[in-house]
Amino acid sequence: MAWLTHLLACIFGTGSWMAINGVWVELPLLVNELPEGWYLPSYLIIIIQLANIGPLFITLMHKLQPGRLSEVPIIYLVVSTGVVSCFLLAFLWQHTTPVAGQPHSTAFFILAFFLSLVDCTSSVTFLPFMAHLQPCYVTSFFIGEGLSGLIPALFALVQGVGIATCVHVGPPNGNGSAVSNATFGNGTAEESMETRYSPANFSSLVFFLFLSAMMFSCLVAFFFLNRIPKVWELSKQNLCSSDIALNSLQKLPGEGQGPADLGGFSSSPLDGNVASCTKEGEGGDPEKAAHSRPRTVFIYFLVLWVNALTNGILPSVQSYSCLPYSNTAYHLAATLSSMANPVACTIALFLPSRSLSLLGVLSATGTAFGVYNMGMAAMSPCPLLQQSDWGDALIVTSWVLFTGTLSYVKVMTGVILRSRSHSALVWYGAMEQLGSLLGALVMFPLVNVYSLFKSADFCSFRCPA
Repeated sequence: MAWLTHLLACIFGTGSWMAINGVWVELPLLVNELPEGWYLPSYLIIIIQLANIGPLFITLMHKLQPGRLSEVPIIYLVVSTGVVSCFLLAFLWQHTTPVAGQPHSTAFFILAFFLSLVDCTSSVTFLPFMAHLQPCYVTSFFIGEGLSGLIPALFALVQGVGIATCVHVGPPNGNGSAVSNATFGNGTAEESMETRYSPANFSSLVFFLFLSAMMFSCLVAFFFLNRIPKVWELSKQNLCSSDIALNSLQKLPGEGQGPADLGGFSSSPLDGNVASCTKEGEGGDPEKAAHSRPRTVFIYFLVLWVNALTNGILPSVQSYSCLPYSNTAYHLAATLSSMANPVACTIALFLPSRSLSLLGVLSATGTAFGVYNMGMAAMSPCPLLQQSDWGDALIVTSWVLFTGTLSYVKVMTGVILRSRSHSALVWYGAMEQLGSLLGALVMFPLVNVYSLFKSADFCSFRCPA
């Protein structure tokens, strides 16, 4: 039952950000089809931030009327909304309507808003629900949350999203169109290089249907997860009755011993599973009592800062920091950093550390890697070591370590707050969304309004020597 619960918690966690992560990795195909073109990501950023009305409402309800709002019906509602929205998106994403005389992707934007509402609201509902389970299952949930980014990314790689090659293009022919030459070779003075994207292996319809199926699996996992604790409670009640009868035939428990203390051995395999799962984060946890107000403020600051970097600031400039090196570097950085998230969560499962000093050091280390990534993005289209394999290796490694270290911090801060109270996890979700919002609000004008980051086609642009 313990391993089954770990699996269900992991599948449940994949639904937290599966939908909107899937939309993001599909953008290289969508921008070539929808009328907004490359302005589509900036529209999507605004839509995601508007969807923060969901977690704002949940947080205010918990603050103003604590205990009145239950996560269970809300989770059923939002996950079902995600399933339906992904299914409709598969068939309606290309539909446009005229707005102010120009065609716009209204169907895509409306459905993307509902998907964003689902994912943003999950931050303040999914994790507080996990507080009703044993603490060790929180880490499994975070592994699933990391997989919510990895699974769509891998599926997009199979689809062939963004696979490009550099093609030599000759001078215009008599019809005014360019003459395509060999894909590789040395260009001449009359030739130029151009990026050509390969056709996808399967359509966006198949991709969004896959996302809908993944969201449905999250709904099924939650259905069973919501019932497993009730079965365990009933079993523990029956075992408790047996323990009382058994202890009545033995000596009375001494001071500090519980009625079921049988010399350190559990009375049943079920109790053994519960004990192994509750050995950290329960009432005997010395860390729980040690968190003074300054320590609590520091924990919430880490949550806000880490999520601002990983969800708002650095993702806005990943293409600027990687694409000047090569398309291969960009795809490796995106895919391997997505893999680093669940790997870090798995490490946290077997090597947990609640030391705030260590978490502070890891946050500073991850921030340093983020600064390097931001520096390379600011130097775009001519970053350091652009024409060297070392440059490709460094930028990919930096993105992987940036994501991995800060993902570990996110998991352990969640585990620490899980040991405090249900309300602490609600505020964890609120700080998570606030950090993501602040990061996006800071980067949106810098990228889209003031154009501080310069892009250039890797194939056609060459930096001066």
